[in-house]
Amino acid sequence: MTHVSTTPSSDRSVTGETGTDSRVLLDQMPADFVDLQTVVPEARFDVRYFGSDNFLGTPVDGYDAPRCLLSSAAARAVKGVAEAAQAQGAGLLIFDCYRPARAVAHFARWAADPSDQRMKARYYPEVEKQNLFAEGYLAARSSHSRGSTLDLTLFHRATGHELDMGTPFDLFSRRSWPSSLEVSPSQRANRILLADLMVANGFIPFETEWWHFTLAHEPHPDTYYDFPIR
Repeated sequence: MTHVSTTPSSDRSVTGETGTDSRVLLDQMPADFVDLQTVVPEARFDVRYFGSDNFLGTPVDGYDAPRCLLSSAAARAVKGVAEAAQAQGAGLLIFDCYRPARAVAHFARWAADPSDQRMKARYYPEVEKQNLFAEGYLAARSSHSRGSTLDLTLFHRATGHELDMGTPFDLFSRRSWPSSLEVSPSQRANRILLADLMVANGFIPFETEWWHFTLAHEPHPDTYYDFPIR
């Protein structure tokens, strides 16, 4: 998918898609997927799509347990991030990892229902719901479904408080772009800190979401999975 500077293309969508023989494998978790909590037990987890604290306002299809699954390669890289963050007095708070394809389909059904606007003020105040696909905030395929992408932020280990990134996770807004100048210098510095930690450990940032990163050398670059998280 080609990105243009005027239209954010969320990687709830197709960032990283190669255009080669991509496929969905139904209900088959690959042998190299692991529970990130077993690899990085010092991290905190708030799996938003398991509950109702998300832009849909309801649990999302395929999230049958609040677990964070990743390829073992991505999990090892996250461990490196956690160790580097700890040296700076910070910890990792994880919002989402592997995302079943059925969850992305749930996003599409929700977006097609104009009557459900309960989460607009919190998550998409600047865009009309029916335009979320047209404006690139939602799309039919997500790199999360390949198992080496995650959404996260940082917290202060001393206080437990999240670092102020200027916008909350999953806000559909240009203010969520890592390069946005609509946030304060300190908020932007916090975004840069997160990005620097991730890039140093092999992840690629996403240009329109400060929280989103994909392993550069992901093991399943052309495969999209749909097994539920249990």
